[in-house]
Amino acid sequence: MLRNIFRLFAALFILTPFLSHASEYGTKQEAVDMVKRVVERFDRDGGEKTFAAVTDQSTPEFHDRDLYPFIYDLNGVNVAHGARPALVGKNLLKLKDQDGKYLIQEMIDIAKGEPGHGWVDYKWPNPLNNRIEDKSSYIERMGDYFVGVGVYRF
Repeated sequence: MLRNIFRLFAALFILTPFLSHASEYGTKQEAVDMVKRVVERFDRDGGEKTFAAVTDQSTPEFHDRDLYPFIYDLNGVNVAHGARPALVGKNLLKLKDQDGKYLIQEMIDIAKGEPGHGWVDYKWPNPLNNRIEDKSSYIERMGDYFVGVGVYRF
């Protein structure tokens, strides 16, 4: 009995760092859910209000741990960014990640293609630690725009 209790505590001790680490980061499903909330807001309130809410970091429905949305028009101009508002208004069509991937172009291709949504893998600065990390973003077309929310891959 005492041996089993010891094993349980040992297992919890070993797993605790992994469990707390996992809760610091969003999941793929949470990213998809956030994209859906942005699309719903866009359909209900239009672009201007949606772009403002996404860029305003005090809007809790669009900012959760490392999860935040970004919105681009289909020409590559950023119209809203939940983590880096300085990108708003910039055309990032030629933006490459560390591996030379034209990530915005790939996102546009997904948004314009069938079925108009999907995942893109690339490298991006993590706003929690400012390090370049592997990221996967779920992209979905939204009228003449696309919205994405990404998760960092560990």
